Amino acid sequence: MSTGNKYLLELKGVNKKFPGVHALKSVDFELRGGECVALLGENGAGKSTLIKVMGGAHKADSGSLFVDGVEQHWEKPTDSLDAGVAIIYQEFNLVPGLTAAENVFLGIEPADFGWVRKSEEKAKVEDVFKRIGAEIGPNALCDSLTVAEKQLVEIAKALVREARILVMDEPSAALTKKEVEQLYLLIDDLKERGIGVVYVSHRLEEIERVADRAIVMRDGARAGHLSKSELDRAKIIEMMVGRKLENEFPEEERTPGDVRLRVKNMNLGLKVQNVSFDVRSGEILALTGLVGAGRTETVRLLFGADIGDAGEVELDGKKLILRNPSDAIESGICLLTEDRKDQGLVLGRSIRENFGLPNLTKFSKKGWVDGHTEKGSFQNYVEKLQIKVSGHNQLASQLSGGNQQKVVLAKWLERNAEILIFDEPTRGIDVGAKYEIYQWMNKLAKAGKGILMISSELPEVLGMSDRILVMKEGELMGELNNGPDVTQETLMALAIGEKAEQAA
Repeated sequence: MSTGNKYLLELKGVNKKFPGVHALKSVDFELRGGECVALLGENGAGKSTLIKVMGGAHKADSGSLFVDGVEQHWEKPTDSLDAGVAIIYQEFNLVPGLTAAENVFLGIEPADFGWVRKSEEKAKVEDVFKRIGAEIGPNALCDSLTVAEKQLVEIAKALVREARILVMDEPSAALTKKEVEQLYLLIDDLKERGIGVVYVSHRLEEIERVADRAIVMRDGARAGHLSKSELDRAKIIEMMVGRKLENEFPEEERTPGDVRLRVKNMNLGLKVQNVSFDVRSGEILALTGLVGAGRTETVRLLFGADIGDAGEVELDGKKLILRNPSDAIESGICLLTEDRKDQGLVLGRSIRENFGLPNLTKFSKKGWVDGHTEKGSFQNYVEKLQIKVSGHNQLASQLSGGNQQKVVLAKWLERNAEILIFDEPTRGIDVGAKYEIYQWMNKLAKAGKGILMISSELPEVLGMSDRILVMKEGELMGELNNGPDVTQETLMALAIGEKAEQAA
C-alpha cells in the first residue's frame, strides 16, 4: 500500500498496549525530508514507545507506518535500518572493546572470503567522520571516547547504512554546552542533505533552535502540533501537561534553622580541594559549577562512596566516620544519584524490591522479608508521589525517567533520612514531573530536613535554593545568599573563575 511521497516517514493511527498500560492511542506522526520535528511530552506520555515502533523494536498492535509512502511491516530492528530509519538511543548501542571503525561497520563489514578489508573500512570511516566533523581516529577504542564522540560514531553508523531518517533520543542529555552547539550545526547539515530528523528532548530551551515544528504527546495520545512560530516555552508546557503551569518552580517561604550538616576541609586529590560548608535545617543549599568542577566528587565523599584524603563531616554535632555508603545511610545521609539507571536502581528487579533494598532491616523478621508490610509501605508512596506503575512487580527498567526518580525518592523517604543529597534531581525528566520533585524537596525542607542539591541547570539553582555554592576545578569559588541580585551571569562568572566581588 502506498500513500504517495508527501512524507518521508508517516505513522497513522498507531496503537500499542502492554499489560495494564495503553502506551499509544491512535497516534499520528509525520516527518518530511530535510526537516527536524521535535517529539515532546512528559515522562510516560508514550514518546519512547513511539520511537521504538519507528525503529522496529516494538510492533504496533494496530495502525500503519510508511516510509516514502510505502507501507512497512517490520519484524525486527534491522528491518527498519534496511528501510532507512536509524534510532540513536540515549544509551548508545556500541561495543566498548571494538574500535570506532569496527563499530561503524559492525555487521556490514567489507570482506573477501571472510576476511575484512580493513583499509577500505578505515577509508570509508575517515570519509564519513570528515562529513560530520568528527575528529576521531578510526582505530580509537570506543570505551576511550567521550559521550559526544560516541554519539558521532552512532551517527556515522547510520550514515554508512544510508539512513534517511534519524531519530535522536535525548541527544544533548550528557553533552557540554559547546558540544550541544556542535550538535545543532550537525543537524543543520543533515537537513541540508535531505535527511529527516526526529528530535526527542526534555530541554525545552533547545527546541526553538533545533526544530522546524513539534508534535506533542500526552497520556499516550497526540495532544497537538506546534509550528515553528508557535514554539513558545509556555505553549509547549501547557500542551504537555494539559493545563497552564503558572510557575516552573513552586513558591515556598522557608526560614532555615540550625546547622545540621557540617563539612570541614574535604579533600580528594585535585578533584576536591579544602571544601567546607554547612547545611541548615529547613533549607535547600545548591552546589553548582561547570562540568568537571568537582560537585559529584564532593557528594560521593559525603555518601561514603569514595574515601577522601582528609576532611571531617558532622551531623547534628556528631562526628561521622563514613567508610562506605552503608555508614552514610545508617547515619541519616541519603543520595539520589546523578545516574539513577546505573547507580540509583537495579533495573532488572521490580520497583518494590528496589524500594525495599535500603529498608530490609525494617521489613525483615528473622531473616525473612515481610512482603505484606513492604507492599503496604510501597503502595503508600505510589499514591503520595503519584508514581505511574502497572503493578509492584513491574521492572524498574520499564518506568519512565520521572517515575524512576520517584521510586528512588520513595526508598529514601522510607529511610527517614535527615540529609538528602539530590544530584541533578531533574535530569531527563519532563516539566510536570520536575514540578512534583520540587514540591517534595520543599516539603522535606519544611519538615526540617537538610537538602543539598547539585545542579548544572542555573534556572533550577536560582528557582529552588536558599544559598548557592559555586565550584571550579575542585575548589569553592564563592557562597551566595539567593536573592533578586543573584543572576545566571553572577553564577557563571564564579564558575569560570572570577572573584566573588567581581561577580556580585
